[in-house]
Amino acid sequence: MRTPLVAGNWKMHKTAEEARLLVADMLGGLQAVSGVEKVLCPPFTALLPVAAMLAGTDIGLGAQNMHWEAQGAFTGEISPAMVAEFARYVILGHSERRAYFGETDEIVNRKVHAALQHNLTPIVCVGETLEEREADLTAKVIRRQVSGALEGFTAEQVSGMVLAYEPIWAIGTGKAATAEEANRVVAEVIRGTLTERFGEAAAQAVRVLYGGSVKPHNAAEFFAQPDIDGALVGGASLKADAFVAIAAAAKQA
Repeated sequence: MRTPLVAGNWKMHKTAEEARLLVADMLGGLQAVSGVEKVLCPPFTALLPVAAMLAGTDIGLGAQNMHWEAQGAFTGEISPAMVAEFARYVILGHSERRAYFGETDEIVNRKVHAALQHNLTPIVCVGETLEEREADLTAKVIRRQVSGALEGFTAEQVSGMVLAYEPIWAIGTGKAATAEEANRVVAEVIRGTLTERFGEAAAQAVRVLYGGSVKPHNAAEFFAQPDIDGALVGGASLKADAFVAIAAAAKQA
């Protein structure tokens, strides 16, 4: 059985003080949800205060990105060691990083390698645009992204990773894929690609989340699907009651 995981991607929201207030509002509710791995991914500037608040709890901390080099002349970047000092997880290959900052599959792959070298669990994002979906390219695009991100890894290494299927046309739009459609992509395309490259055991061990307008009212539909193991939550993770409700839905499923 794969342990459900619900991660909140706060994106470029919340100052350090606002982050403290948000965590204070959701901490008790999240701790009351057992049997689900819960992860908060605030901006870099809030990692330290949020880490302090989560110390001694069962709630994990993640970063939203990182560079692949351990150190160096990369002004404005954050190294894997800097992330690992406070966090256990790191989101890599998010569609916004690919679209706005030119991240390629090769760059994502370098970052995933760096994450494992620093004992971080990567949450690797894949997903198709609306244009790609309408052109019936969903499977082709996602196979390329999964294969590219995981190039050079063993089945054992891949087994401990987390993938997130985030159809780009559903992120922040209020349009979510149907639960059945999302499960089909996860089962046939993502796990299918993993099976081809790393074997059935590894493919079944990897946790695959769904992301894209996940809300308290629709979360249970996704979590009820056999191949969806949780959610990477955007906007709803900025509201304490909503994020707690989503985590609780994962437990019920």
